[in-house]
Amino acid sequence: MSWSALPAAPPSLLDSQGQPQHGRYQGCIAQLDWLALPMTRWQRLLRPLRHKRWQYLALTHTDYVIGLAVVDVGWTAAAFAYLFDRRQGRILADVAADSFPQHGAQLADQPFADARFAGRELTVRFERQGSRLAVEVSSPQLRLAAHVGLDPMPPVLAAIGPANWLAHSTHKSTALAVSGFADCQGQRFSLDGAVASLDYSNGLLARRTDWRWASAHSSGLGFNLQQGYMGEAENACWLQGKLYPLSAVEFTFDPQQPLQPWQLRSRDGLLELQFSPEGMRAKNQNLLIASSRYIQAIGRFDGYLTDPLSGTRHVVQALSGVTEDHYARW
Repeated sequence: MSWSALPAAPPSLLDSQGQPQHGRYQGCIAQLDWLALPMTRWQRLLRPLRHKRWQYLALTHTDYVIGLAVVDVGWTAAAFAYLFDRRQGRILADVAADSFPQHGAQLADQPFADARFAGRELTVRFERQGSRLAVEVSSPQLRLAAHVGLDPMPPVLAAIGPANWLAHSTHKSTALAVSGFADCQGQRFSLDGAVASLDYSNGLLARRTDWRWASAHSSGLGFNLQQGYMGEAENACWLQGKLYPLSAVEFTFDPQQPLQPWQLRSRDGLLELQFSPEGMRAKNQNLLIASSRYIQAIGRFDGYLTDPLSGTRHVVQALSGVTEDHYARW
């Protein structure tokens, strides 16, 4: 693997012949449109059901972790929001909603832009306001109002890959500034001192999709890791404001005891981490037309990341983040 800087993101997902521009890039892809992708008649019929999009925001702090997302799976939509109190070691709020049989989500075909889910028990809204992203959550368990700064923005990872059906794209940010508050169980949590990170994904995925994922960020160091349908395409780390690709990453853990430590190692030897869970979200839902089984552990990472250019080893110590083991039939 060459350790030169990642190339600039192309203006669109597809080239002039309609083929996906597979690769890892730095920056945002402005045009996220799969319509010109060559497809068989059967694929075109399935396309509306296979088009998956989501926007996810993580807010990490020494005292808490907050996660929320709007998800469009093509034939229906969903949203979730949670708050994990690290001081107490427990989840104070975990609310999720779907809109089946209706479709209750709207997501722009643009990274880190507008997205909205409106349900009776949960409303999640992202609104792009110039150089910031306004975020709101409204539910009986959790209310949140935040502004995420997008300018200046550290390098964004953009990846396009063949995935497990036709193609998939994703954009990942590292640490972003955030302000605002969250109200939960009679407590107000200030977002001052928290670190925000964003994930926007848009692609054409198979009916059955599974992955393992890890993400954690601080002002000078961060990483996004996946083992699954995107292969190594979205594996990357941020060190002192620079973005580097990573090779395939192996996740070693016991699915029957997910609160035991996880081990993560990259094949190129640049990353070695231990993840120590502090709490966990889990769901095992088996419906007639869909199912979802996931474990999302919340905790701390310890280990090292090596700068591939200088060889400098950066210590990772008590870095707050998440890991995930997810299977979806959607």
